[in-house]
Amino acid sequence: MKDRALALAGLMQAVQLVQQMAQTGQAQTAPLATVIDALFRFDAESAEAVFGGAAALAPGLRRLLNQLEGGTGRDPALTRMAMTVLHLERRFVAHRSAPQAVRDALEDIARQREHFGPTHPTVLQRLGELYVRQITPIGPRVLVQGNPVYLGQPELVGEVRATLLAALRAAVLWRQLGGSYWDFLLRRRDLVSAAREWLQQSA
Repeated sequence: MKDRALALAGLMQAVQLVQQMAQTGQAQTAPLATVIDALFRFDAESAEAVFGGAAALAPGLRRLLNQLEGGTGRDPALTRMAMTVLHLERRFVAHRSAPQAVRDALEDIARQREHFGPTHPTVLQRLGELYVRQITPIGPRVLVQGNPVYLGQPELVGEVRATLLAALRAAVLWRQLGGSYWDFLLRRRDLVSAAREWLQQSA
């Protein structure tokens, strides 16, 4: 359950960054680098290694706790976005050609990521184009609400799509670790406990 909680924290960190971009026109660089870098760690030994350590997912872990525990800290829009990404993951994994096509494209983009870094505009734009080419046709569309001024900027939209691709990566990892919707219905307390444990470890 600990690894599943970390994968869900990666998902929540990514969708929270999407929301930040849509509402303010920018996102925090370090949390963004964490989720984008995860796209290129194909054969990591653990969930923690995928994200470069639990400490890098502290924002996502805190957001996951807020979402699971409810109360005033819960954001229904983030929950809807995350659940849509989990639904999209099912279609993506079942698709005949998309998973391999995405893997091949990421291996190509990895060279630019190594040269420029994960949050460089060129890298994010290429990831955004990959999302449009391979993920958008699969559906469902992830509804992103925000300021129309920012969502009307092609460069920002590309960055949003790149970050949604990172969210999908976390969703795939969660499912590979045995995650299912039962986690939210029957194992919520275990998820909360695991998220708190990760936060304490990374403090």
